[in-house]
Amino acid sequence: MELSIIIGLFILGTIFGSFYNVVSYRLPKGESLIYPRSHCPNCNHILRFWELIPIFSYIIQKGKCSNCKQKISIFYPISEILCGLLFVICYLSFNISFNLIIALTFTSLLVIVILSDYYYMIIEDSVLLFFGILLIFEIYFINGIDILLHSLVNAIISFIIMLLIKIFGDFIFKKESMGGGDIKLMAIFGLIIGWKLSIITIFLSAFIALPVSVFILKTNKNHEIPYGPFLSIAALIIYFSHIDINTILTLLGT
Repeated sequence: MELSIIIGLFILGTIFGSFYNVVSYRLPKGESLIYPRSHCPNCNHILRFWELIPIFSYIIQKGKCSNCKQKISIFYPISEILCGLLFVICYLSFNISFNLIIALTFTSLLVIVILSDYYYMIIEDSVLLFFGILLIFEIYFINGIDILLHSLVNAIISFIIMLLIKIFGDFIFKKESMGGGDIKLMAIFGLIIGWKLSIITIFLSAFIALPVSVFILKTNKNHEIPYGPFLSIAALIIYFSHIDINTILTLLGT
């Protein structure tokens, strides 16, 4: 039974991962998510059913468009696989429960954030607003009004702290140090994991980003590095680890 759930969630995750690719690619460009139908960006070939199967289509087509033979980015199947794995991790972390719904919603948001920030260095306000409202409703119906109010306070505190960090960074570097999307994203972190763990997310994301940033800047000094993916990865690590702030403080104290 458990294996069938895991397989089902993995498949569901790859399907959603494929859709999230579309959202992340089209939405920042102001394009419709429905029309035109999925097509090759090089030759505009309309993809047929067998060319839309997550992961397998890439393998069947040997990583190339069936019409113009243009290479398809390996990032597509990788993101589908990762989304499938994240859906499975959600189940392993929360089992079949109402909190699994929140976990899948939160994870879905972060997948879109990672993809859109990677593609265009943009975290869409509409995406944050949609998932933020959805999470608020889920928290209310699953955990009640008291937990929701507590979560909203955490969201506000997280937003203010990140805003202050941005203002300080802008002053130090004499230019925009952080995008507005990162600040709003931090509010959702506060909503889900609390403001204290959100602060830990900032430090953890910086630790994760450091080696990657050094490598990228070494090869291309003019290349801008999106911060949203690192924040999202750090948030996922903290979220799925179920670690609490007291445990972290104890570890730091030792």
